[in-house]
Amino acid sequence: MTFNHIFPSNSTQQEVCAYLNVSRETEEKLQIYVSLLKKWQQRINLISSKTLPCVWQRHILDCAQLTAHLPVRSRRIMDIGSGAGLPGLILAILTECEVHLVESDTKKVAFMRTALAKVDVNANIHHARIEELPFLNIDIITARALAPLSKLIRLTQIQDHPGLSYLFLKGKKVNEELTELPTSSTLTAISYPSITDQDSSIIYLKR
Repeated sequence: MTFNHIFPSNSTQQEVCAYLNVSRETEEKLQIYVSLLKKWQQRINLISSKTLPCVWQRHILDCAQLTAHLPVRSRRIMDIGSGAGLPGLILAILTECEVHLVESDTKKVAFMRTALAKVDVNANIHHARIEELPFLNIDIITARALAPLSKLIRLTQIQDHPGLSYLFLKGKKVNEELTELPTSSTLTAISYPSITDQDSSIIYLKR
């Protein structure tokens, strides 16, 4: 099936999984996650309720597109402000990386623990504030709609080392955020277009 550059909001599970070229087992894990997300959304606010009808395009594919931009040697991912496990839990399902999910909200942590109990993935949950974590020798840090770039870098200073890079899903104001990065920063920014939203992009920061 041929798609336009931007996937339509009504993209189905079958269309998304076919594009991602995942195995039947992986598709089943994604389906389990989506089912849990819809069930828990009735009790706690995990995502915007108006995005539920387009969950496969708006959340699954939006997060899954990061896999195309992960550095080849990435083995350990830290997803900060994971919330419902987006994008971290999706990356754990789709890759063989060890994923660290960082979230301070108790209810969202409970959801992620339930989801991890249902899908067999290599992930650890840290119920803590980002800046309170010890150094974990992370290869790449991810986040989705969490905070401006400069704040994301500041919050993760403890994790800093020469091989660390960042991969963030960002919205309309990303150019403004890039100009606000410290002039002393040694990071180089690469911007990739999102395949789910023409106003969004993926920002890869590396040394």
